[in-house]
Amino acid sequence: MSTSRTIICLLRNDLRLHDNELFHWAQRNAEYVVPLYCFDPRHYVGTYNYNLPKTGPFRLRFLLQSIRDLRSTLLIKGSNLVVRHGKPEEVVADLIKQLGSVSAVAFHEEVCSEELNVEKRVKDVCALMKIKVHTCWGATLYHRDDLPFHHISRLPDVYTQFRKAVETQSRVRPVFPDPEQLKPLPQGLEEGAIPTVEDLQQTEPVTDPRSAFPYSGGESQALARLKHYFWDTDAVATYKETRNGLIGVDYSTKFASWLAMGCISPRYIYHQIKQYERERTANQSTYWVIFELLWRDYFRFVGVKYGNRLFQVKGLQDKSVPWKKDMELFNAWKEGRTGVPFVDANMRELAMTGFMSNRGRQNVASFLTKDLGLDWRMGAEWFEYLLIDYDVCSNYGNWLYSAGVGNDPRENRKFNMIKQGLDYDNNGDYVRQWVPELHGIRGADVHTPWTLSTAALSHAQVSLGETYPTPIIIAPEWSRHANKKPVGGKKREVHSMPMWAAAVIDFSILLWL
Repeated sequence: MSTSRTIICLLRNDLRLHDNELFHWAQRNAEYVVPLYCFDPRHYVGTYNYNLPKTGPFRLRFLLQSIRDLRSTLLIKGSNLVVRHGKPEEVVADLIKQLGSVSAVAFHEEVCSEELNVEKRVKDVCALMKIKVHTCWGATLYHRDDLPFHHISRLPDVYTQFRKAVETQSRVRPVFPDPEQLKPLPQGLEEGAIPTVEDLQQTEPVTDPRSAFPYSGGESQALARLKHYFWDTDAVATYKETRNGLIGVDYSTKFASWLAMGCISPRYIYHQIKQYERERTANQSTYWVIFELLWRDYFRFVGVKYGNRLFQVKGLQDKSVPWKKDMELFNAWKEGRTGVPFVDANMRELAMTGFMSNRGRQNVASFLTKDLGLDWRMGAEWFEYLLIDYDVCSNYGNWLYSAGVGNDPRENRKFNMIKQGLDYDNNGDYVRQWVPELHGIRGADVHTPWTLSTAALSHAQVSLGETYPTPIIIAPEWSRHANKKPVGGKKREVHSMPMWAAAVIDFSILLWL
């Protein structure tokens, strides 16, 4: 097969047509454009430290939906999405041979080692075959080249310093215009079948009606969600007040999953907010969505600055902590049977839906690292497996932050599980939704069932240690917010905590989108 001026656009976490520099550049420089997505088998093996599956069923379903949606969009515009199963460097080499006269291969740059290794291999293949490589930067709100730091090594290690610098010294670039029509595929090139969940050795997840994220993947769904949240309901105007919610679909933007796969552009969200502020209202809530996007940017740039230190047990601070690797404690945490209802409710929501609120994530991460003293990488890899909105830099950056070995100028940060439960689920409705065995305990008592009398538990049809676990740990500071006398009148033994975890500081700074 012979073509002239064909460009292969290798898509990864940029599954959209709008504000996509790859398509914009290829349209101007080619007669034929090949939008390519590879199902890389390396994405479906075990994680590095604890061999948890890298891509779980919820994210895989969302990815497959996003791929199908992008193919439909490209077909309407006169193109198509070419899908292959294989390592991108090998697929690209085969396509170059098959097509005969590819002029360039283009892709968006990523920042972490596995993604960078793929980029290097693709570049090596292209160099060997004398094919030009064109790369773009398109995952962040602020372009890397527009940062007000002379070099990425000068990136501040404190988020607030980063935020103030970019807000005062940088600007968000405009979005790229949507193409009216796309250049076609070369004649005779097969589109390739989109695999099923089973093809990738997964099972189709069950849809849970309780989910706070009942959405499908894809650019179309992402744009519809933004329209709903901004323009149809004005929910964005009260975002700052509702963002710590736990139940329902509109307490937060829910953009993170689409952002993680590049189904929606952070610049597009930003410019829609600015339009909303001009036409309707500008307040702390509208600004807070931008504040979140800046956190996402920050963790991405932290990944550029620190590289593989993002994944190392000592973190960015090279801090030695005597982390435990107790699989019995870890399994209780990940399965939602710690005996601490607020933790269990959040972990069960994650396991059954692939989603958890920002408030929940901060709490379960603190519980794993500070209360149980477990290796933070165990939690990070469990999240990597289950989260629909898994983003490598945000996930590992947040876990480092939670564990006290990341970007965090304040030491000894720890959440009080009982206070948090009472503050954000004061009537216990969220706990009862995900821990139905406690449904008979009314009101806030559901957060501390071990403090209830035998008669009260019997009335609620709860038997600790049988129908619901006794707590695997009771932290001393919880007693300030709960009855100090456990069931049976005995004081429970408390698992030892590292000395640095002794102080209790409640904070509500945003971490996860």
